Amino acid sequence: MRRAPSLDRPCTIAVEGNIGSGKSTFLRHIEKLGNVTVFSEPLEKWRNCQGHNLLDLLYQDPQRYSFTFQSYVQLTLLQAHTQKCSTKFRFLERSIFSARYCFVEKLRRDGIMASPEYSVIDEWFKWIKQEQAVGVDLFVYLRTDPEVVYERILKRDRAEERKVPFEYIKSLHEIHEDWLYHKRLYECPAPVFTIDANVDLGMIGDEYGRFEDQVLKKRVAV
Repeated sequence: MRRAPSLDRPCTIAVEGNIGSGKSTFLRHIEKLGNVTVFSEPLEKWRNCQGHNLLDLLYQDPQRYSFTFQSYVQLTLLQAHTQKCSTKFRFLERSIFSARYCFVEKLRRDGIMASPEYSVIDEWFKWIKQEQAVGVDLFVYLRTDPEVVYERILKRDRAEERKVPFEYIKSLHEIHEDWLYHKRLYECPAPVFTIDANVDLGMIGDEYGRFEDQVLKKRVAV
């Protein structure tokens, strides 16, 4: 049985989805509503770990740097999960759960992360779940077709993403689907609210409004 959020911590909502699914756009909208604290994906930390761009190194040589990068991802997302905030709602752009169940899983399946490295990441993840306050009360899944997000990735033209092939995006989509939508991959430790994020980002207000009505307003009233 899932426990309700304790009185001394905010309701924690993790926003999940493929690369380019619109997580940042959704969170900018949510932040305007007030009474929320948003912890964005720590891209700048990943691009500058004591002067090293770990994100770029990952895309240049995933075989060499996948363990290094995912170790740091797990740390920085743990920091977001456990950082104090005074608002009723805490929104996370991705979580330690998607880092492990989607991205590390992808590296394992592709044979890019060596088995001993995978085991170390997994042991750290299990310890974090057991010993740290990383509970999530709701996942918001921005569900998108891989063709849609790949086109968005090409348009936004982030330097580190220029080498990302469509097959990588498609495979990540399938893993997200199996975990959050079909619920047949790993555990899903909280309910999932699915948003159709294929909608043009300029017309997605109705989907956001549905989330506000069915989730935020009800939880504020509790």
